[in-house]
Amino acid sequence: MALVPTPAPATDEQEDCGTPDASPLCGLRVLDFGHTVMGPSCGLVLADLGAEVIRIEPPGGERTRQLVGFGAGFFGTYNRNKASLAVDLKHPEGKRVIERLVRTADVLLENFAPGTMDRLGLGWEPLHALNPRLIYCALKGYLPGPYEHLPSLDEVAQMQGGLAYMTGPPGQPLRAGASVVDVMGGLFGAIGILAALRQRDGTGLGQKVHSALFEAVGFLMAQHMAAAALSGEPTPPMTERRSAWAVYDVFAAADGQVFVGVTSDAQWPRFCAAFGLPALADDPALATNNDRVRARETLLPPIRAVLAPLPVATVLERCRAALIPCAPVARPEELAADPHLQASGGLAEVALAGADPAASVRAMLPLLPLHIGGGVPGLRRQPPRVGEDTMAVLASLGYGASEIRRMAAEGIIGLDEDEV
Repeated sequence: MALVPTPAPATDEQEDCGTPDASPLCGLRVLDFGHTVMGPSCGLVLADLGAEVIRIEPPGGERTRQLVGFGAGFFGTYNRNKASLAVDLKHPEGKRVIERLVRTADVLLENFAPGTMDRLGLGWEPLHALNPRLIYCALKGYLPGPYEHLPSLDEVAQMQGGLAYMTGPPGQPLRAGASVVDVMGGLFGAIGILAALRQRDGTGLGQKVHSALFEAVGFLMAQHMAAAALSGEPTPPMTERRSAWAVYDVFAAADGQVFVGVTSDAQWPRFCAAFGLPALADDPALATNNDRVRARETLLPPIRAVLAPLPVATVLERCRAALIPCAPVARPEELAADPHLQASGGLAEVALAGADPAASVRAMLPLLPLHIGGGVPGLRRQPPRVGEDTMAVLASLGYGASEIRRMAAEGIIGLDEDEV
């Protein structure tokens, strides 16, 4: 992970929602009961778009904060632009805190195991009764049906939904290299929330929104299901795919690897000219894309031979000059120095604290891949410390300082260490 110098932290000054340059979701209050990736990614989208997102976590902090290995970056990645309220949901007083807060909220999202919020008395029905305008988003493993009571995970959904089969070699299912299903489920949740908010403008009433991992993978698999229906044959994994284009592969270069895709008949002569292959360009047996696909086994070796001695930078330079799709095969940490992301404003410096808070660092991480009004929704505040905003949120609900400190002493709520 690329480390960078530490500037002044981002702040969350009160935004004037009446100005033309106000954030799209300015003025909305969201209660984020998410954990790990699916729920927090949904809340992240709303937070980055300007909503006030209050992260609800236990007094000791959400367990994702303590993950190591593959999960070490989860909390810092998916919890910027949020406040933190630390409260024990199982304690009657903690529940009353949430009920007061729900009356002030526009949206609630949660991705606990099926039935958890109902057992806490914080399910859709009682909270809708408290606040009929509330949008309640449940992010689960499955939508209602035979599987709805089952627990799930990103990797479970990838296996069950066919994504792992499509990613790995035959007989070796392989999960995708990122939490794509968790994030996609969170994104669909955010889309559903926005649609429900739009409908509330007309009806004045909130509603329940439901997004799920399994159905998200099913959506991703639709193109392969359609191909199987058209061909009448089982769909092969992507590692054994029957390519629709002849030159559409990873090629070895002198100092690394590069992907090149020639996807049209107009690109073919430009590609041949860029790499000095006039005989291939003039061969009538290679005139059309389908001709080249049929000749793929004999066509690729001379192309590989031409590209192999060239540096990656040279291959990219020639392809880009000829408007041929191409890309280096990059590692994730290399994106922090990507000149396009740096120039387009697509990165922000985020404070990351892992299992050992003393080892916290700052790193450049991607923002939402959107431009709205000509700019990228940015970083207003860093991921919060546990209970960083408990005092302020409870005070806004009418709790006095002595009452707040009593609840903290009894373990009902958690305060930031600076306020203890």
